Amino acid sequence: MRNKILLLGSGELGKEVVIAMQRLGQYIIAVDSYENAPAMQVADEFEVINMLDGDQLDRIVDKHRPDFIVPEVESIRTERFYNYEKQGYTVIPSAKAANFTMNRKAIRDLAAIDLGIKTAKYKYATSYEELKIGVDFTGMPCVVKPLMSSSGKGQSLIKTQADIEKAWNFAIKGSRGDLMEVIVEAFIDFDYEITLLTLTQNNGNTLFCPPTGHRQERGDYQESWQPMTMEEAHLKECEEIAAKVTKALGGSGIWGVEFFIGKDGVYFSELSPRPHDTGMVTLAGTQNLTQFELHARAILGIPVLDIPLVRNGASAVVLAENESNNFPTFTGLEEAATFKNTDFKIFGKPTTRPYRRMAVALSYGEESTKELVEKAKEVADKIKIDK
Repeated sequence: MRNKILLLGSGELGKEVVIAMQRLGQYIIAVDSYENAPAMQVADEFEVINMLDGDQLDRIVDKHRPDFIVPEVESIRTERFYNYEKQGYTVIPSAKAANFTMNRKAIRDLAAIDLGIKTAKYKYATSYEELKIGVDFTGMPCVVKPLMSSSGKGQSLIKTQADIEKAWNFAIKGSRGDLMEVIVEAFIDFDYEITLLTLTQNNGNTLFCPPTGHRQERGDYQESWQPMTMEEAHLKECEEIAAKVTKALGGSGIWGVEFFIGKDGVYFSELSPRPHDTGMVTLAGTQNLTQFELHARAILGIPVLDIPLVRNGASAVVLAENESNNFPTFTGLEEAATFKNTDFKIFGKPTTRPYRRMAVALSYGEESTKELVEKAKEVADKIKIDK
């Protein structure tokens, strides 16, 4: 059956979802706040609206009457999803999941208070004065994040009293939408962090991808690799927590569940009810199906029986250095292609700004993930973005 999919958010992750959906015979309308977004370039139709405007969102839903509404970004008036479900629309993975996870406050309280899952010590703040109180509660060092943001925007580390005001201003500037509130949480002295890509299905069979390790700068991922070597007991605990949280939120799809692993064990960090940026490593053929293909199948109710590791893999991002409103051009692709068992994907974003993710380099093979990360970084370094 050919379903109509309304994709809310059209970045590089959404682009891969469109491709995966179209390979299963679906019709996609890609929506974002600017023209020529990556997913729009491959979708059947596109719409440009402010997704934080509930009336505009209602108009688009009423116009297209989709079979599935698939949110791919945070900056959406997600409370409208409850009304859509009442009208008979299917929101992926569910209205509750989208609404809760688009706001760090809702998902953190669900995990820590309702489900009793171990997280970092935390407080919320709606002003600079409240942030100072929160810092006193968590202690320093601590991390400040907007309640609504992605890819590390607005995130900073407080080490001294002098950092607090800067952190407040930076967080509010980096906040998506109109929510002027932040979370401050104690810094966890972790050994490593992972994303556990978790697949929930309408047949009740929840599956887990091999754990993905990743490294961040400025709160945004720089490299990821699969599998992450970790103690079996820690992995099992991560799987139990991921299953518990996704069950509480409901619905089918791929989830990016993030954890810190340290001397005190496993800490739940965050949750995304959609493909995860660190999961781009699956484009290196590490699994039988990429995270995007898994998401598409779960949405459509096509069962997935297992998700075996096929080979080791790694990814490394290619970032812009300058700001430009022109479609960028890329050089160095010939040199980047000279590395054996590697690949790269250019996203097609129409503009650049410092640190904006513009492409990803991939590597795969029998080598250790450490070696594959270095190879992916070498490939990424060869790709240059002209102004």
